[in-house]
Amino acid sequence: MKADYYELLGIAKGANDDAIRRAYRKMARKYHPDVNKEPDAESKFKEVSEAYEVLNDPQKRAVYDQYGHAGFNQGGGFGGDYGGFGDFGGLGDIFDAFFGGGQGGRSRRRGPERGADLRLDITLGFREAIFGTEKTLDIPHLERCQPCGGSGAKEGTQPQSCSQCKGAGQIQQVSRSPFGQFAQVVTCPACKGEGQQIENPCGTCRGKGKHQVNQQVKVTVPPGVDNGARLRLTGKGDAGGRGGPHGDLYIVIHVAADETLQRRDADLFRSFAISYSQAVLGADVKVPLLVQSDDPQFHDLKIPAGTQTGTVFSVRQQGVPHLNDPRRRGDLHVEIFIAVPAAVSEEERELLERLEALRTGEEKHHGGLLDNIKDGLKQLWKE
Repeated sequence: MKADYYELLGIAKGANDDAIRRAYRKMARKYHPDVNKEPDAESKFKEVSEAYEVLNDPQKRAVYDQYGHAGFNQGGGFGGDYGGFGDFGGLGDIFDAFFGGGQGGRSRRRGPERGADLRLDITLGFREAIFGTEKTLDIPHLERCQPCGGSGAKEGTQPQSCSQCKGAGQIQQVSRSPFGQFAQVVTCPACKGEGQQIENPCGTCRGKGKHQVNQQVKVTVPPGVDNGARLRLTGKGDAGGRGGPHGDLYIVIHVAADETLQRRDADLFRSFAISYSQAVLGADVKVPLLVQSDDPQFHDLKIPAGTQTGTVFSVRQQGVPHLNDPRRRGDLHVEIFIAVPAAVSEEERELLERLEALRTGEEKHHGGLLDNIKDGLKQLWKE
């Protein structure tokens, strides 16, 4: 049993022409085979196209509202031919139907078409993303065929006007209804709306007018890019049809992780280990910085006495350059943790045990013992 046309388009029975057009545009985008690759998309697209063809025509809609589907199956009726909506070649053809392209038998041969956009994913090293880099990439894309000049016809020949539509790109189909005959202009099935046919195809592009080639593209990656950033290279996509412009190339950035640094927007984060004695007594340490050159650089960081694990120190202007203003940088945040040795010497063990005893009050009468232990531990770990 055929589905109700109003239900197919998701509209009420009293919907006006604008509502019908909007509903069909939405459903056509959803189910058009160029967009939707589900197995039943094509049949669903034909159903909603059929519904639109009937409801968008006042006379056909009147018949449908009174008789339903039966109104088109009686003797001399439409017989299920709803104007050839299944012949749409692409989404552009759908909008011709909405805005009157080719009505009244006029030619609807399409003009120049913009080429397809391309996407290329690349992975950058952590430091490359922070400070920027240049890459030379090999990009496969469709280019206009040189031997045939993009016509698709063998060199020395030209495409011929379509014999069926006489170059119009459209043909007229006539159908009958209880109210008389109706003419519907549809895409020419012989030339697919091109208005011309190629009798002797080009041997290089096999009549398509384009063929795949590799091009080398130099890409400048600005400092501060992050995961998911997109770079657009205008005119580096596929060649257009019928002399149309090239599409664009979009490069999607992925950034490799770093072993010691994490990034959050323009700030960098790292953990830094200090010894127990450094935490207790304080110390001056050197924290590695992320720099563009291969020569290591360090920041002198003062660790106050009594520093606890989890304490964070911030180093200004040592983070990620801002994408739109590379002279400004985020900060480097250094989180301190106390490194516990997996094994200690006998002398270290003895000093630690005596220190623990002193801290718990078991050796209250050993004057200067704590200072001696601290000095001993400091000397041992320094060595």
